[in-house]
Amino acid sequence: MALQILFNLMIAFMWMLLNNNSSGSSFIVGYVLGVFILLILRKSWTQPFYLKRVWAMLKLLLIFIRELLVSSFVVIGHIVRPRLAIRPGIFAYETALTSAWEVTLLSCLICLTPGTLTLDVSGDGKILYIHAIDIEDAQLLTEQIRGTFEQAIMEVTR
Repeated sequence: MALQILFNLMIAFMWMLLNNNSSGSSFIVGYVLGVFILLILRKSWTQPFYLKRVWAMLKLLLIFIRELLVSSFVVIGHIVRPRLAIRPGIFAYETALTSAWEVTLLSCLICLTPGTLTLDVSGDGKILYIHAIDIEDAQLLTEQIRGTFEQAIMEVTR
């Protein structure tokens, strides 16, 4: 991936040198030209095209921002109600993530989302114990985490 980025930047700077133009727009044109050249040559790379991983990272960031905003409004709704109607609880979440980095990222994203907190991770890293401020259905929360954060983390890391 790093080699592909380096080649793309080299093509962009070569484009700027060949056109004798050091403006930002010339760099962008060269960068886009480099992307097309790398797409044509992608069969010679053993790794997948680097913009796929960049897109997956951007998607993970957008998913986190969406979940952050939605859960923030839900928690604010619980706070401003005159009567507290929450059902806090702890549930075990079995993850399909394998590396320690992936599990750490998942537990950090869960902790950063208001209303949830990762309390503990099992020794083998397969089960996360999560506290939620309002649990109606633990299976629904499990499916939400699996469908959003876990799937996006897999796209980034694999």
